[in-house]
Amino acid sequence: MDRLGDIRLFVEAAQHGGISAAGRKLGLTPAAASARLAKLEAALATRLFERTTRQLRLTEEGRLYLNHCQQALQALDDGQAALHAGRNVVRGKIRVSTTSDFGRNLLMGWLDEFNASYPEVTFALTLSDSVSNLLQDDIDLAIRFGGPREDSSLVARPIAANRRILVASPDFLARHGAPETPAGLARFPCIVLTIASGPLNEWTFARGAEIEHYTAPLDTSRETNDGAVARIWTLAGHGISLKSMWDVDADLCAGRLKIVLPDWRYTGDQPLHAFYHRNRYQPPRVTALLEFLRERFAREERALEALLNRLGPKPRARARKA
Repeated sequence: MDRLGDIRLFVEAAQHGGISAAGRKLGLTPAAASARLAKLEAALATRLFERTTRQLRLTEEGRLYLNHCQQALQALDDGQAALHAGRNVVRGKIRVSTTSDFGRNLLMGWLDEFNASYPEVTFALTLSDSVSNLLQDDIDLAIRFGGPREDSSLVARPIAANRRILVASPDFLARHGAPETPAGLARFPCIVLTIASGPLNEWTFARGAEIEHYTAPLDTSRETNDGAVARIWTLAGHGISLKSMWDVDADLCAGRLKIVLPDWRYTGDQPLHAFYHRNRYQPPRVTALLEFLRERFAREERALEALLNRLGPKPRARARKA
């Protein structure tokens, strides 16, 4: 228990940037707090802080140890909460990772809605279009496009469909016109998202039994590894892009973007999944957020499908009989 107290003191000192403030929070004098931290460093045979007269700064070893200590203390706090109040206690920090466009356009607002019901929950939100390493980055929940990966330590729970559509700005279409088939895209500048495995410029579309492939040429396309940048470029009229319906629904509703090739359906859709640790204890706050997101996605998905159907292909006129 002495070591646990020393660890709590270390975490508080790192968060407050000072030993005296951490000691006061835990009912210790500055001298006692300093002595306990020195004892912890001696037991670890590692210097955790660089001390100057003006500030307390973590060493590289201190940052590494802090990450593990925070996880351990959070797990202990979760266990105590579960013992005292059952599994319905929803409090603490949830570390969430998702793509940049989806995080900014939808998830941030949804987390605020969740907070209205669970005000004792706080969030650490990481936005990146690269795939986060949940173990190394200490992520509780990752919302990602695509299915299960080879890492057996993760659970991939499908939470929503993810229809992708070609979009362009009204100004772009007024200046350049619109393609009538996927092959016609060759006459138009495109915007391509690039991920760690390479550019996503191979597009396949279907219309009934018809299948057409198109490869956006990289030498004439704008490229970015950030989905938010791709959306901004599209809104600015720089080209046609392939975007998730989740990223552009507000733009379609407001008329800032238009669907291109509405008769053709992109065939490479990848559903949205929630990834989380298979073997790590899942506290009530993460379980509650997962259930909230499942219901929120279902409600929003119905509205999005209705929107896409309304903006999509119009019934073709039947030929008159002779």
